[in-house]
Amino acid sequence: MHSGTRVADQLVKAVSALGVRHLFGVGGANIEDLYDAAFDHRDLITAVVAKHEFGAATMADGYARSTAGLGVVCATSGGGAVNLVAGLAESFASRVPVLALIGQPPTALEGQGAFQDSSGQAGAFDAVALYRPISHYCARVEAPADLPAHLTRAVTAARRGGPAVLLLPKDIQQADLVAPEFAPPARGYRREIESLWRVLHIVRGARALGKIVIIAGDQVARDDARDELARFAARLDAAIGVAPDAKDVYHHADPGFCGVSGSMGHQELFDALHGAALCLLIGTRMPVTARAGMEGALAAVPLASIGALPPYPAAAHAHTNDLARTLTELISELDSGTRDTDAEIIPLRPRPPVDPTLTPIPVPPSDGPGLRYRTVVETINDALPPESDVFADAGNTGAAAVHHLRLPRGGRFTVALGMGGMGYAFGAGIGSAFARQRRADGGPRRTFVIAGDGAFFMHGMEIHTAVEHRLPITFIVLNNNAHAMCITREQLYYGDRYSFNRFRPAYPGAGMAAMFPELCTHAPENRAELAAALRHCLDRPGPSFVAIDCDPDEIPPFTPFLTPPRR
Repeated sequence: MHSGTRVADQLVKAVSALGVRHLFGVGGANIEDLYDAAFDHRDLITAVVAKHEFGAATMADGYARSTAGLGVVCATSGGGAVNLVAGLAESFASRVPVLALIGQPPTALEGQGAFQDSSGQAGAFDAVALYRPISHYCARVEAPADLPAHLTRAVTAARRGGPAVLLLPKDIQQADLVAPEFAPPARGYRREIESLWRVLHIVRGARALGKIVIIAGDQVARDDARDELARFAARLDAAIGVAPDAKDVYHHADPGFCGVSGSMGHQELFDALHGAALCLLIGTRMPVTARAGMEGALAAVPLASIGALPPYPAAAHAHTNDLARTLTELISELDSGTRDTDAEIIPLRPRPPVDPTLTPIPVPPSDGPGLRYRTVVETINDALPPESDVFADAGNTGAAAVHHLRLPRGGRFTVALGMGGMGYAFGAGIGSAFARQRRADGGPRRTFVIAGDGAFFMHGMEIHTAVEHRLPITFIVLNNNAHAMCITREQLYYGDRYSFNRFRPAYPGAGMAAMFPELCTHAPENRAELAAALRHCLDRPGPSFVAIDCDPDEIPPFTPFLTPPRR
């Protein structure tokens, strides 16, 4: 038995003090003390064992995105530690705050041939060097007394947007730490006042000249600023679009909505930019996927930006690390009219909600097997209950979800466009489901994961974690027995002379039914059967699985694939 004052105990209590209720990981000798501490403090936190460290990292990522808080992942040394890299890289690219707690061999064995040594000594690889490029803070805890300072720095760094990593030798985890209770570092609010006034002056001048178009990004979700964005857009009577990874920041039926930007976007947003007096970017850097096909329209209109980082296109930018507070301040300034009185302040006019029918990207007809992407997503649209959360994998399936999905109010949407790691949605959806199992009215909230069979074969066995914990989550796998986006590229860019990416037929629905007899499993063959399967899944507690055959040769709604001629 132990005294409960170990470093591992302090870590668990500190994580709980940050509002985290779940930590995700895979066990092993050099992280087992942290799991032991989690058991002793199970009234504070639930420790979840994933099937793979990549899955654990994406669970922490999804948990953080859905809570607008911090995700925590833990792993043992060696291969377990290295397996975290791809997941943490996604969090780094997408600015998701994740704290990684990684076990290491005892300090006395570092550089002495220890199993899974990553100290950088005596020819061992250096874990600090490995993680530093994909984290905002990385440190090896050398002594128990060093933990509080390292933890404070790590949490502060993660809150800036991205991972922080603490490497924890086993003997350090086991050592006693007699110290005051961890005090979470204050969330500092930082914004560039003069830059904000300059952007506000631009906004007021544009209001006097014509229409303003807002394109909102995923920082709105991270800062939990959805309501403030809606009020700000209404105050400006603006047209509003969203970046592909930010479909949940503004509801499709709210006034002024004109669709998604970029390569999976909608003509209505493109049209709105023509003749606009200003395009105001809020919480998005406008990476390639968010601006592809719109470069000319964006270049023809003045650009301004508010967010944590300046956008890639040149724009008048104002920094803020809290969009909810900044947008509230800007609304107050617009209402008061105390600055920039040379521009007319147009009174707020209530705008009735609408439910627009956005123009779909036309794709070539497909006559192959199974259901079409649009049919699948529109059938899912009809089935989604209130406040549903949707996690989509990148690729053809993700493009279809970004373009066609209509999210219910209060729901969350995530597609991993930072690194685009296949299989991300399985772990991320599970992590989110742990955090958001109940709706605002107390009823059950269901999470939906939409992915292709290639993503399923990479990391779909995380479904086992959902089964173990009886999570309310439905996994929808579009099975075309292929890496279909790679097939499309082979056809468009390499003359369709060969394919490395077509596979022998597999039957995921039958396989999952055999592997998990208690799992609600369906393999519908037409739209009516799909609709019935989704209704049945909603009526059942716990997880469910739906496999749908699709055509590997269908072109998704992704404009880069629709402009080059087929060879």
